[in-house]
Amino acid sequence: MAFVWNPLRLFRRISPELARKRRLEAMLARINADPAADPVSVWVMLVDTVRPSRAHRTDDAIAALSDLTQMLADSPDSQPLLRAALLRLFIDHKQTSLYVSSGLLPSTGFFSETARRISHRLLPDVVDPAYLKDLLTVIFCRKDDEIWVEAVPDEVWLNFFHALLDDGENAPHGWEVLPIALSELLEALRILSYHVSAIGLNPELVRVDPQLEELESPFLAQNTEVVAYLEAYRAWWGNPETPLGDESHLGVMLDQCGEVLQRVRRRSSRLGTSLTLTFTLERLRQHLDRIHELLGLLRELHQTRAIASLLPQAVTLFKQAIRAECRKNHLSDYWSTNVRLLSLRMTESASRRGEKYITTTRREYFGMLYSAALGGFVIAFMAAFKIMLGSLHLAPLTEALCFCLNYGIGFALIHILGGTVATKQPAMTANAIAASIGETRGKTRDLEELATVVVRTLRSQFAAIVGNLGLSIPMAILFSFAFLHFTGTSFIDTEKASHLLTDAHPLSGAPFFAAVAGVCLFLSGLIAAYYDNLTAYNRIPERLAQLRWPRRLFGEALSQRFTTYVENNLGALAGNFFFGFLLGGATALGALLGLPLDIRHIAFSAAYTGYAAAAYDFAIPIALLGVTVAGVLLIGLINLLVSFTLALSVAMRSRGITFAQRYTLSVLVLRHLFKHPLDFFFPPRSAEASAPTPGSNAVPPDNGDSEPSS
Repeated sequence: MAFVWNPLRLFRRISPELARKRRLEAMLARINADPAADPVSVWVMLVDTVRPSRAHRTDDAIAALSDLTQMLADSPDSQPLLRAALLRLFIDHKQTSLYVSSGLLPSTGFFSETARRISHRLLPDVVDPAYLKDLLTVIFCRKDDEIWVEAVPDEVWLNFFHALLDDGENAPHGWEVLPIALSELLEALRILSYHVSAIGLNPELVRVDPQLEELESPFLAQNTEVVAYLEAYRAWWGNPETPLGDESHLGVMLDQCGEVLQRVRRRSSRLGTSLTLTFTLERLRQHLDRIHELLGLLRELHQTRAIASLLPQAVTLFKQAIRAECRKNHLSDYWSTNVRLLSLRMTESASRRGEKYITTTRREYFGMLYSAALGGFVIAFMAAFKIMLGSLHLAPLTEALCFCLNYGIGFALIHILGGTVATKQPAMTANAIAASIGETRGKTRDLEELATVVVRTLRSQFAAIVGNLGLSIPMAILFSFAFLHFTGTSFIDTEKASHLLTDAHPLSGAPFFAAVAGVCLFLSGLIAAYYDNLTAYNRIPERLAQLRWPRRLFGEALSQRFTTYVENNLGALAGNFFFGFLLGGATALGALLGLPLDIRHIAFSAAYTGYAAAAYDFAIPIALLGVTVAGVLLIGLINLLVSFTLALSVAMRSRGITFAQRYTLSVLVLRHLFKHPLDFFFPPRSAEASAPTPGSNAVPPDNGDSEPSS
């Protein structure tokens, strides 16, 4: 194909500003040519002209909107036509649904809304031209329009709407009949108030806060105040001499609704939550926020009685509406919001439990060492049982089930005995650190205290690792000697020992398999949080206390102790048991899918090293021993980093925390390392003086493997 020189195309590349202005002029010329054009088509054409070629090129949208604003100010013909088209949108189309439903969760429930979004992603909605809400999806038809609409500064939008709505009058003082747009706004407020009353009577809220039944509900009282306020507002608009009355009581009622909402959220962290309750609370919050926004518009209009004074708040609502309509069928946004709120409820108490695993005093430190040593003692026997089960060469499914039960029962036993597994601490300490980050809010003094918390966390983790490894390796060696003494044969031969040492080699698949174990550690924390929340939500301890046969069989005191133990430990036991199934099932899943999937855990790898050393009669070459030790430490580092990073990420996202001071915190921690390096391994004596109240930070009876609860 021969090259054709196009000077116009070259000129447009050289001067995009001039090309943009020509497009805007052409658009205004088409509007002037047809004054009776449909207002929807006019605004579709306008948005198509202003819209950037790519949503992220927001500078183009800002420039186009600024140029259009200047053209409207300079054009005596186009501005009235565009202004009339905008007003006709509000006059000819219903707006109530835009205020009542756009951006707000519906009443259908979590799973129903999920199904609706999936179906509407596959098959688009039917656009009803009678509703302004539906026309927004026609005017802003691209799914990414909300990106550039939100990116354009409010000042640019304000200048545009001021130039568009300027009709040469300061305010519509001559309006004696309630305008259609204001009437729709008042009707939307009335409907929102009814919705809040209905949500406030939801049985889920009453279950968490029984006072809503005993006392007069503020959710019902606010509706009475809203209806009275709207009637007074209508009367005032028709006759400005009519007093509007004091709206402070309405504000008090709405504030009380917000207080009840916060109280239910706090109690749900103790009494348990559910998807239904989380969905209901979020829907209630959205409705209360929308009522406050619309009341702000009415309050501003009452003070000035001028449309121009509403524009700053109207721009905010405009951006919210565009974002809501563009993302109304996005499943990821919907799930992330609800899961974030649900995970927040289930990680709040985890942060409180996590504080118990951050030792401060030397007494707590040695308590952690003892607890971890007990965990290492049990792990040595779990590793031995794993080796014996592998030597039986059972059927694949039977072998996988036996591995799972060995791990699951073993970890649950460690928890029952009060032991600690070092790698299961990060899920709890991460929640405690995330809660501390949320409280610092970037203050330097608080960051210094947070750095101290990080140092204590690292020191406590070091104590747990030392305790695990310090007893798992010697117990593995003693077990091998005892087995040789009583049976006359070695527990494992040198071939098996070589295989165990190879599994921990840093250049094998050990780092990846250690990361898989880290993911399992993180998932076990989520499982434990789920069961802790389930225990509180279903009131399992109270229901156990109502059973008669345990009291008759074991006595009142023992039954009460069992009920209390279930209340405090059911989630931890479930998390430990399922953690065992995650570890034991990883290899079986890899074999089923044909993938090289396995796990590596620092405590088990250390115990296997002890068994291998005994099999070699401690004649392992120094180079091989050094590489194996390095591999075990690398496995432990990856176990901790993966589980801690995932847990911290979930905890911070659930709290909506974006920690911009991470560099400052890192500098403070490194400075502490250079000044007081021993603090990372052993608590200083000065910690005794600044220690909290005895017992507030001590290693609890259910230490080691307690997981996040709700």
